[in-house]
Amino acid sequence: MQTSNFQLPSPNLNTKLFITDIDGVWTDGGMYYDKLDNEWKKFNTSDSAGVLFLRLADIKTAIITGENTPIVQRRAEKLKITDYFLGIQDKVAVAKQLLEKYALSWEEVAYIGDDINDIKLLAKVGLSACPQQAPQYIQNKVDWVLTKNGGEGVFREFVETYLEQKGVLEQVIETYLAGKNKLNQ
Repeated sequence: MQTSNFQLPSPNLNTKLFITDIDGVWTDGGMYYDKLDNEWKKFNTSDSAGVLFLRLADIKTAIITGENTPIVQRRAEKLKITDYFLGIQDKVAVAKQLLEKYALSWEEVAYIGDDINDIKLLAKVGLSACPQQAPQYIQNKVDWVLTKNGGEGVFREFVETYLEQKGVLEQVIETYLAGKNKLNQ
C-alpha cells in the first residue's frame, strides 16, 4: 500500500468527521452527457474502502457538494453515508450544522476539496487536503497535497494517510479481516 509521506501535527490526530467534495475528488471532474440528457460520472471504487476504513475507526463520513445530481445521492446511499448534501453553495454553513449535530469542533474535522468553492471550508477545518490536480492556489491553502488525482482513489489515500499517521491503519485492516465489517451496518 502506497501512502503519502506526510507528518500530521498531533492536534489533528483526533479527527471525528471526514467531509468530502465529490467532483474532482471522487471523480475526475468530468461530466458526461448523452443525447438523451442522461448524465454520467465515473467513481473510483477504491474510495469506498476509505469510507469503510473510517467506519471501522468510528469516524463519520459526510459529503458536501455543489452538484445536485441523483448520481451522487445513489453513491452515498450505496455506501450508507447518511450525511450527504447536494447542490450546496455555502459549504461552511452545512459543515457548521454537522458540527452542531455531532457536538464537534472545527479541529475535529477533516475536509478534502479541489477547487475555489472549497477554499472557505478548507481554511476552517483541523486537517485539509486536495488532490494532486487541484489548482496551485488550492494546494497553497491545504495541509496535504495528496499524490493522486481526483477519480484515482484520492479520498482513500487521504483516509489511509490519516490513519497511518495516527498509528491505527493496521489495526483497522485487522478489524476488517477479523470480520467486523461495519460497511453494511
